[in-house]
Amino acid sequence: MKLIRIRRTTRLEKRYTSKMGRLHTNVTYIKKTLLNIIPLQTLHKYRETYYGKIKDCEECVLAK
Repeated sequence: MKLIRIRRTTRLEKRYTSKMGRLHTNVTYIKKTLLNIIPLQTLHKYRETYYGKIKDCEECVLAK
């Protein structure tokens, strides 16, 4: 049994971009977990655009 695993989860979030305004998008988180229960660290998060491109979430900020 492995103690540390990598999990990928997707959830719907409200984001804000200067070009498009308020945006509801699926954000995928890649996290390192201990015993598949306790999250240790978020390794990367990204979102898929309307046109199918993959973008890093550092470009847009959370909606207010």
